[in-house]
Amino acid sequence: MHHVVDGPADGPVVVFSNSVGSRLEIWDPQLEPLVDNGFRVLRYDTRGHGRSPVPHGPYGIDDLGGDVLGLLDALGIESAHFVGLSLGGMTGIWLAQNAPERIRCLVLCCTSARPGNSQMWLDRAKTVRAGGVESVAPGAVGRWFTQDWISANPEQAARMREMIATTPPEGYASCCELLAGLDLVAGLSKIVAPTLVISGADDEALPPQHGRVIAEAVRGARFEVVEHAAHLGSYEQAGRFTQLILEHVKHAAGNP
Repeated sequence: MHHVVDGPADGPVVVFSNSVGSRLEIWDPQLEPLVDNGFRVLRYDTRGHGRSPVPHGPYGIDDLGGDVLGLLDALGIESAHFVGLSLGGMTGIWLAQNAPERIRCLVLCCTSARPGNSQMWLDRAKTVRAGGVESVAPGAVGRWFTQDWISANPEQAARMREMIATTPPEGYASCCELLAGLDLVAGLSKIVAPTLVISGADDEALPPQHGRVIAEAVRGARFEVVEHAAHLGSYEQAGRFTQLILEHVKHAAGNP
């Protein structure tokens, strides 16, 4: 898996995991604040995305979780804090359910344990296989950010559109097909990692109710809703998301 590691070699490790159609640089806003606080930041491209391998589908959530475990093993990391957005958050849920000894704490951003809308995901995969990811990129940007942000940040929005459009079609489509049937709700109550769930108030892809379901099922979980944030809330409202992430991982690392 393509990955980048920043920060002190002896710092507590924080893994960042991406959404469908994105690459590891979506976490650029969080990088410097975490490194400055002594964390070792591990970002990676999900299989089928960016510079990671693009195996033929189907993909399962156990494949995506297994990729993370393999990466941790390869880097000699016994356990890590885990931050995931959308599909990345779902990967984090699977890890906390199936490899609890490897996950020190969990931050779940703009995500769901059961995304639903199965036919929509299957249709989107079919569209991408037929016409490429370029055909869905403009719509994706419109879901990732509020219109106010897009209007105020046209150059950044264009870069995001290009990032989506250059995603390998097989990777994008296979992840859409994974989402169509994903259901991790039954195992939420067995998660023991300290968990923070953050939703965007304006996220129409996975509205806050999805996050609330997770937070109510995971014992001791904290739930936050960030205003003026759509689906890529960690980028659109980077200041507030970074503050919440940093508070949570510092507390879990014993450095409140």
